[in-house]
Amino acid sequence: MSAALKYTLGRIGLFVAVLGGLWLVDMNVFLKLMLALVFSAALSFFLLRGWRDEMAGEIAEAAERRRTEKERLRSALAGEDQT
Repeated sequence: MSAALKYTLGRIGLFVAVLGGLWLVDMNVFLKLMLALVFSAALSFFLLRGWRDEMAGEIAEAAERRRTEKERLRSALAGEDQT
């Protein structure tokens, strides 16, 4: 499973868990949703740090691969690639 998918599912799961806890409190539904969003974002900053760092690493590696491939294609099109 990719790190981005794990992190996304973790964020959604954390939101649902916080919303479930807030559902027992008597208040406006919109307020419950907003509080669940804020609290789950704050909790995910600490609880999902490992998955977030893993996802950032995968994104950085993909960007480096794209940059390298782009440079290789540019040199091939310029005639500098003598393979």
